[in-house]
Amino acid sequence: MDSSRVMEYLVEVEVAAEDVLADKQQIIDLDGRRNRNREAMNALRNSDSHNDKVRVCFGNMFIKFPKENAESMIHQDQKQLDQEINEIRKHLKAKVNHLNDLQGKPEIRGYNLSPLSNDELKAVNSILKR
Repeated sequence: MDSSRVMEYLVEVEVAAEDVLADKQQIIDLDGRRNRNREAMNALRNSDSHNDKVRVCFGNMFIKFPKENAESMIHQDQKQLDQEINEIRKHLKAKVNHLNDLQGKPEIRGYNLSPLSNDELKAVNSILKR
């Protein structure tokens, strides 16, 4: 191999590895936001205030919001974060497999497994009960 081809190969592997690491970091960041939302929902549920309005932080300012609206906003944000995390995870599997292919490593066994759907789980349970 000539040196230019080796350099291209190393750059390709490095770019693929950086892409995987960036996705993993994004999942960590989104999961942190999801945990903060979960804490906020618990704080709203456990608050003893008899007010219908709560203070919600948007960026660097607090705004009084009706409690129900704040809860629905947090719930919608949770759904969006879950979707984003699942989408990144789905693409991450392909990226990790591509990186392993570039490095000449075998495909990771069991990495492409997905959980059973509710219908599949019911079918398995009905077969096992016989």
